[in-house]
Amino acid sequence: MSSISSSSCAGIGAKYQPSVPGTLRLFFAALTAAMLAACAQQPPVMPGASRQAALEPSRKVVARHRMPAEHKAERQAVASKGGATYGVASFYSYDPHTASGEKFDKRELTAAHRTLPFGTRLRVTDVNTGKSVTVRVNDRGPFVAGRVVDVSASAAETLGITAKGVAKVKVDVVE
Repeated sequence: MSSISSSSCAGIGAKYQPSVPGTLRLFFAALTAAMLAACAQQPPVMPGASRQAALEPSRKVVARHRMPAEHKAERQAVASKGGATYGVASFYSYDPHTASGEKFDKRELTAAHRTLPFGTRLRVTDVNTGKSVTVRVNDRGPFVAGRVVDVSASAAETLGITAKGVAKVKVDVVE
């Protein structure tokens, strides 16, 4: 019984043949590792910029689009009568940075205006309800045709326009 039949030891010494699912699993693991390595690379340094500048997050960029011709007439329809401007006001509740460089705080009585200097105080009055609020300009906007001012969420609550989103207003420069 010293001779062993070859059929009983078929598995011994045979070459390992990986299965197709195992090969695919290994391929996808290598592909995933390569993709993660590509994502982990540092951003390229632009000519003339330091490595530190490339690593700092970029600031928000506000797109300044030219207004189409059909909106120019609508913009001119926003009337200025006796120092007061009439138009539509809206509100915003999140903007990490303002154009003036301040950090945005929705609890402050602030506003965004296209042209008035930062720090200008405005009295915004809802023409339908008569409610008014005094706000300080610290941002640029609104960038929607026909709107004259964007107010913070706190100012919108004071005016009572949070449910509607927009309101017809009269804007007076206080100081």
